[in-house]
Amino acid sequence: MPVLSLLAEAASQPIQFADLGLTKGIDLGFFYLRFYSLAYILGLFLAYWHLSKMIKAPGAPMAQAHVDDLFFYCTLGVIFGGRLGYAAFYTGGESSKPNMFTSFTPSETVSWDLLRLWDGGMSFHGGVIGVVVAILFVAWRNNLNWLRVCDYIAVNVPFGMLLGRLANFVNGELYGRATDAPWAMVFPEDPEQIGRHPSQLYQAGLEGLLMMVILLLLFWNTKA
Repeated sequence: MPVLSLLAEAASQPIQFADLGLTKGIDLGFFYLRFYSLAYILGLFLAYWHLSKMIKAPGAPMAQAHVDDLFFYCTLGVIFGGRLGYAAFYTGGESSKPNMFTSFTPSETVSWDLLRLWDGGMSFHGGVIGVVVAILFVAWRNNLNWLRVCDYIAVNVPFGMLLGRLANFVNGELYGRATDAPWAMVFPEDPEQIGRHPSQLYQAGLEGLLMMVILLLLFWNTKA
């Protein structure tokens, strides 16, 4: 039947990401709030809130004052580490040179592109390095057990992973390999314009939601 053949043909076509009608943020009139920025903010505050609850359990390796310090320095580590990591690893194109470090004019002493957080992105690897340095500093300054502090921090990482990967999906970035799966998507920024895995959603579900459930269950319901 013609109708069935049309439906079958439509089902064989990849989903057009643009047809989902997603926007990258909320226009507040005086300011455009990007969901990617909101993911960072909400992820950090959720981690702070939950870590504050965790330390009330017996055997916590730190006090609330240490959590406050960690929140401040880890936030700096995420922002500066993530941005410097992006500049070092993901800019330069075919030149392989981190041009975000060298794009300043002779009259400048620093590339202001580094501070344009809305232009480009953040590196997960750089953010991890920044957070590790922040934890090391707080643990050293307060004579805390660094590995125990890292254990507590790790439980809260999936909050940011879940929100961050969802924001990546909304931005139409970090898509996966080519596929002919029924849920394949064509992303606007893909130069090949072919169906690809929405790997951001896979990561949000596995690195974010699933890992969150596992770690929360281990912490609150076992002696792990």
